[in-house]
Amino acid sequence: MSRAASSASKPGSPKKAAEPKMAEEHHMTLTDKAYADLEEMIVTLQLAPGEAVSEASLSAKLGIGRTPIREAVQRLAREKLLVILPQRGIFVSEINVGSQLKLLELRRELERLLARLAARRVTTDEIAQFKRIASGLEKASRTNDETTFMRLDREFNLLVAKAARNEFLTTSMSLTQSLSRRFWYIHYKQVADMPLAARLHAEVARAIANRDDVAAAKASDALINYIEEFTRATLDAGM
Repeated sequence: MSRAASSASKPGSPKKAAEPKMAEEHHMTLTDKAYADLEEMIVTLQLAPGEAVSEASLSAKLGIGRTPIREAVQRLAREKLLVILPQRGIFVSEINVGSQLKLLELRRELERLLARLAARRVTTDEIAQFKRIASGLEKASRTNDETTFMRLDREFNLLVAKAARNEFLTTSMSLTQSLSRRFWYIHYKQVADMPLAARLHAEVARAIANRDDVAAAKASDALINYIEEFTRATLDAGM
């Protein structure tokens, strides 16, 4: 046997070490998929507020094993989309306007900082992406295109988080996004001004693309001001 073959067969060789890593990456992929699928089902009300679920039923529904489902459920519980009650089960969290307003207090500070950092740290390639997103949002505003707005809104949020280059801030921000998206999904057709929301998002994107951190922070505050008005309007509408 050659020295190379002998070395490859020894414990701890690169081939052997790669196998657990590959298994771990596959496992994490399933966990991420389980999380993404369940988050979308909750946000879009396929799983209704107050509905009882179980790991077994979710596993069967998604065709994903119990361990990835369990880890996704734990993450969704940390984000307050699910509630785990010992001896009682797992429930989709209820929607509360008062809690949403408290959430906006946190979002205001986090999103202002994200926008400011993104404007300072944005790369040339990212500037082109922000300009494209801003143009798309402005067009969606003119045509009242809700589908394009929601798609670009998600792309915008991901790009801002990337451009800010602060993983601690991004992690904190991720805890607020799903609850906010679900609240918007429920109420936007009744009380939201989608064209205005699209324009306000575009203004943040433009400011970041211009590397103007002061304007980005100001535009972010204007956006949160509107979202707070929208949230309070759901009370006036009796929702």
